[in-house]
Amino acid sequence: MKAPFPWFGGKRRVADKVWPALGDVDNYVEPFAGSLAVLLERPGSHVARAETVNDADGFVANVWRAIALAPDEVARWCDWPVNEADLMARHLWLVNEGRDLLGRLEGDPEWFDAKVAGWWLWGVNAWIGSGWCSGRGPWRIDPASKRPHLGNAGQGVNRKRPHLGNAGQGVNRQRPHLGAGQGVNRTRPHLGDAGQGVNRPHLGDAGQGVNQPDGDDAFTFGGSGAPRSAWTNDSPDLPAVYGYMRALAARLRRVRVCCGDWSRVTTTGALNYGATKGIFLDPPYLGDVRTNDLYAVDDHTIAHEVRDWCIAAGDDPSYRIVLAGYAPEHEAHMPSSWRMERYSASKAYGSSSGGGQNAANRHLEALWFSPHCLSPAQGSLFGAAS
Repeated sequence: MKAPFPWFGGKRRVADKVWPALGDVDNYVEPFAGSLAVLLERPGSHVARAETVNDADGFVANVWRAIALAPDEVARWCDWPVNEADLMARHLWLVNEGRDLLGRLEGDPEWFDAKVAGWWLWGVNAWIGSGWCSGRGPWRIDPASKRPHLGNAGQGVNRKRPHLGNAGQGVNRQRPHLGAGQGVNRTRPHLGDAGQGVNRPHLGDAGQGVNQPDGDDAFTFGGSGAPRSAWTNDSPDLPAVYGYMRALAARLRRVRVCCGDWSRVTTTGALNYGATKGIFLDPPYLGDVRTNDLYAVDDHTIAHEVRDWCIAAGDDPSYRIVLAGYAPEHEAHMPSSWRMERYSASKAYGSSSGGGQNAANRHLEALWFSPHCLSPAQGSLFGAAS
């Protein structure tokens, strides 16, 4: 299944190397979730007993929780035509919202915000290059509030919600409205009298599709053109993004989504379930061998910490660990009992044929397999030992 957003360094094209080495493990953990490209490529014949993913970026963790628990709500906020004015405004709004996001996600394992998830997904697919929701944008930081600000004309930008001057009265409220506000509460989740859909999915009119996944339809982000008032749960006019989000939700139904430091999901307690544990680690690569500021939450030295953990844990016979990185980062440090496989990454943005460090780096990619990973000779593509 294809990931719903692009991600620098995504590993979808090497998933066919990872899963034969891990096999049908009882407990799968991905401490650096990103676009979940490897998890989404897990063979369908596997029995997903326990799966845990984690990301330090609150926007990423929020997206996966929201899709898993409220796919229709996320789809509603995604389905919008792309234009630069909205892209800049939503970027600013998300940067402000993101200041409180991490604490909420870390403190409540079920908390999410579908609007933040939908707008983030919409924007990351429209954005060119890196820096989406990183706090870098066409604004200055107001010294009093420490929030991004668009200047004197943008008074409301420092509030929780931006506004458009006196003519935009409703935008300053906790919820935007369009005139009398008729359509907003129909097509977007709201905190009305019952407060139903924003942080919890429900089975009322707004939550029809949560437990009804459709097939893996292709989708695009943008306005569908169909009148929203005519949509029903099974309407032929329902945009394809709804079916796609429901399919993702079905796949994520038993996936635990965590937000925080990678080490939280690699402790002995976190990995105590099952006889076999598969851990795929794809940390940010070292800062001296790649472009800076590729991720909103970045760390240029964390690869060393991850490598040390892998070496220490690799001899456990219940662990099957796969580490991703550039060959020069780890090659001289990994024990001889670990198998290394080099490969060339695709010519994605930032590693194109235009030359420079990134273009050269795509030929340095490597995977390291711990001693108890399955080798190609041990079984089938799906890792059944012979």
